[in-house]
Amino acid sequence: MLNTFVFALSSVVTHIGLGMLLALGVHRTMTRGTKYFVRTAYFFPFLVSWAAVALIWKYVLDPTFGIAAYYLSTTTNWLASPTWALPTLIVVDWWHTIGYTFIILLAGLQTVPAQLHEAARVDGANAWWRFWSVTLPVMSPTIFFATVITFIGAFQIFDPMVIMTQGGPDGATRSIVQYTYEKGFQSFEVGYAAALSLVLFVVIMVVTGLQFRLSRRWVHQ
Repeated sequence: MLNTFVFALSSVVTHIGLGMLLALGVHRTMTRGTKYFVRTAYFFPFLVSWAAVALIWKYVLDPTFGIAAYYLSTTTNWLASPTWALPTLIVVDWWHTIGYTFIILLAGLQTVPAQLHEAARVDGANAWWRFWSVTLPVMSPTIFFATVITFIGAFQIFDPMVIMTQGGPDGATRSIVQYTYEKGFQSFEVGYAAALSLVLFVVIMVVTGLQFRLSRRWVHQ
């Protein structure tokens, strides 16, 4: 459960933070043709199945013949390290799914009225204050939606743990969904697996309900 919470919270922070930076860069600095290419490039990994992504990254991170080991001049086995295995999976998840969050946030940026930015500029607001006082409040429903969707998806993570690390080393990357699978379909402790599934549902429901509750304070309609 702790691994799953760490993974989910890290996923939300990195997706919203870096996704917003990517969306701002594409929205404000690129031509229409370049925007189309970059949107497609960022979103394409999301269309690839988790199984294929996990196998590709397992090859890339191989300490003997992987591309990462060659270019970084290191023989560190990232997936076998209790310290680095989970952060490595977080990076792989970010690479695979950031395109979806990026597209959502980019769409939200395109709904911000230009008149509001012009009015703020006339009032003397610099770029940072225009972003903080105009862009974020207008985009708050979009950011809230992206936060909820990202957390729910990340809390149900399963494929990369099973394919890349098998939950190891020493359980450092085992998620609650993987643990449920192992109990239900490998140990055949069906009752225990059913209880774990119910716990997973309750945790997601409670956290999502808390997000909706807190959204009243910062989401502007």
